[in-house]
Amino acid sequence: MKYLRFFIVVFFPLLAFTTVHKYYISVTEINFIQERKSVQITSRIFIDDFESLLRERYDKSITLAVNSESKTTEQYIEKYLKQKMNFKINGKEVNFDFIGKEYDRDVMICYLEITGVKSISTFEVSNAVLFDLFEDQKNIIKTKINSQQKSHILILQKDKILLSYN
Repeated sequence: MKYLRFFIVVFFPLLAFTTVHKYYISVTEINFIQERKSVQITSRIFIDDFESLLRERYDKSITLAVNSESKTTEQYIEKYLKQKMNFKINGKEVNFDFIGKEYDRDVMICYLEITGVKSISTFEVSNAVLFDLFEDQKNIIKTKINSQQKSHILILQKDKILLSYN
């Protein structure tokens, strides 16, 4: 019994860590602020995953979440997001502005905005962020538009969704 307790206390935690599965997930929140005629978008992406992508795609020396991060790094982040995230409001493609980013523990939070939006009856979002690096990536989309909340999960095979707010 003494050896069993020793095994459980010492070796079980080690075994648990060897079977940990890494999940590839991002969460994007989309809020329509009608008074400001603005769609505010916040996207949370794991730093290590995004860093791997930037290194593979643009520059092998990129390191995120450091004090000495180069201005080029932010330009790469914006460029990539503009390639992988697309939005249509009422059937018309719209552009977003990359406002900036910040880090919170192991997550990079990116702030985007679409301005000049008077009303929304349909909203289409395409989010293929990290699909080119991780086949099992899942991008969760949470919207709050016209006082309606909706959530969807986008995967490699289905990277866009059309939402109706009538």
